[in-house]
Amino acid sequence: MRVLITGATGLIGGEIVKLCHEKDIQVNYLTTSKSKIVQKENYKGFYWNPKANEIDVECIKDVDAIIHLAGATVSKRWTPSYKKAILSSRTQTTALLVDALKHNKHKVTQVISASAIGIYPDSLTNYYDQSHQEVSASFLGNVVEVWEQAVDEFAKLSISVSKIRIGLVLSSEGGALTEIVKPIKFGVGAAFGSGKQWQSWIHIHDLANLFMYVLQNNLIGVYNAVAPNPVSNLELTKTAASVLNKPLFMPNIPKFFMKLILGEMHILLFESQRVSSKKIENKGFNFEYNYLEPALTDLLGK
Repeated sequence: MRVLITGATGLIGGEIVKLCHEKDIQVNYLTTSKSKIVQKENYKGFYWNPKANEIDVECIKDVDAIIHLAGATVSKRWTPSYKKAILSSRTQTTALLVDALKHNKHKVTQVISASAIGIYPDSLTNYYDQSHQEVSASFLGNVVEVWEQAVDEFAKLSISVSKIRIGLVLSSEGGALTEIVKPIKFGVGAAFGSGKQWQSWIHIHDLANLFMYVLQNNLIGVYNAVAPNPVSNLELTKTAASVLNKPLFMPNIPKFFMKLILGEMHILLFESQRVSSKKIENKGFNFEYNYLEPALTDLLGK
């Protein structure tokens, strides 16, 4: 089997590439950096420039499935121009792939795209599953809605489509967790706002395994990539401090303060989405890290 991965050199992509190679699945990947192109039998790089509508269509040769992860990080200040980049990096890359498949011979039968739980509205009481129709009025809600609509275009080419709505990814290699634990390591960790907002998290290994599970079982539709036991922001902060053996005595950090520092991006810390993992579990997927403490011990206790 050969898969094409966009965003293969990123945090999640790197984990998925490792798993593919463990399972003897060959990988093609797209990169915007010509210096990152290597040509091995099981790992072949191809150049693309979505902004200029350029793609090396050789990338789809002999490919059975596409794992689409490309998109500019949301963990960077949301200036008006960067907000455009967040949106266009998802829609342009998707449109370019759809176009390449439409106009070239290929044997792709499945596309698995990253998505995000940011589509669900901010709520302390709701428990969201994939059937929930209301979309968050936030910028992120809009991004995910437009992104998922772009991904639906693959279905018009008789390709099965899966969308993986990813929660807070916990990894020791980067991403949100490294930022969360920085102040805790210096003894000045604190919860954000009321601390009651839900954080639906997932261990990076479980996330990569979930993508592979959807690939190998050809699961179609929308799946939430979150561990079965979401926690409050306060519990996340307390558990991280406990695993790192650090005190936690600072008052909660007020919303207005973080808004001053981060601008509109502060909603990443204050929005509350309690999200269900039942659908993927009912398909037979087992999480290795169901609970936060073992997940953080694995990532931070080394």
